[in-house]
Amino acid sequence: MMKVAYIGLGIMGRPCVENLLKAGHEVWVWARRRESAEPLLAQGAHWADSPQALAANVEVLVTNVSDTADVEAVLLGEHGVVHGARPGLVCVDMSTISPIGARDIAARLAASGIDFLDCPVSGGEVGAINGTLTIMVGGKATALATARPVLQAMGKTITHIGDSGAGQVAKACNQIAVGVGVAAVAEVMKLAKACGVDPAPVREALLGGFASSRVLDVHGQRMIDDNYAPGFKAKLHQKDMGIVLDTAASLGIKLPEAARVAGLIDQLVANGEGELDSSAIARLIWQDND
Repeated sequence: MMKVAYIGLGIMGRPCVENLLKAGHEVWVWARRRESAEPLLAQGAHWADSPQALAANVEVLVTNVSDTADVEAVLLGEHGVVHGARPGLVCVDMSTISPIGARDIAARLAASGIDFLDCPVSGGEVGAINGTLTIMVGGKATALATARPVLQAMGKTITHIGDSGAGQVAKACNQIAVGVGVAAVAEVMKLAKACGVDPAPVREALLGGFASSRVLDVHGQRMIDDNYAPGFKAKLHQKDMGIVLDTAASLGIKLPEAARVAGLIDQLVANGEGELDSSAIARLIWQDND
């Protein structure tokens, strides 16, 4: 078993730490508010007073925070991990951040002898709770070999995509596929209802054929039930689609369907519905039928 640190104890981070503890790893945690860590401390996790202090105790350190700036702050800022880490530490970032930002962070940590893996995930809160996340890895194969026992406690599918930033590229691609898939399913429902056909058996039929997908299964049911309790909040999908479009712009390429979906998610958030699941864009797609 390994000595592991974890920063970011939110909806994804907390169950990930619980699974690390269940797997027998010795886990150290830090959060801006200690009270958010108390349930984990009661289960056997250890507290450190700063990311810098956290880094001195462990072999693998995991971050799961909001955005690129937050990752930079906890790893490279004042009292950050870089100031307390020993050479050979592997930093695993499970946040969704810019691929360009991930490459920059990796280079800056490498100057201090620290390996960095960008490891964004798919699977949402349910996957985090069940330890079945899909983990997309960018970085050195040797660093992944060190971190693999830690990742295996949190995820079911671990894929080494390529060098630093490649994991974040895969996650950006995932967010396009999910967002555009949601829009397609919403249009399926829209056409069925416009033709006077119940969309529920239409969904059931499509799930048995070539159109079957996880998006049709999960989000199609959400649309039928009109239940958008968040599995993945619209405001977070908005951030991710911003990364997609910013990356595309930096490369000089156009992603028209991604841009369309990003606009719908922007509208959903602007309407004050950023806490809903992002599949609630179906309501916007259906509006001209109201």
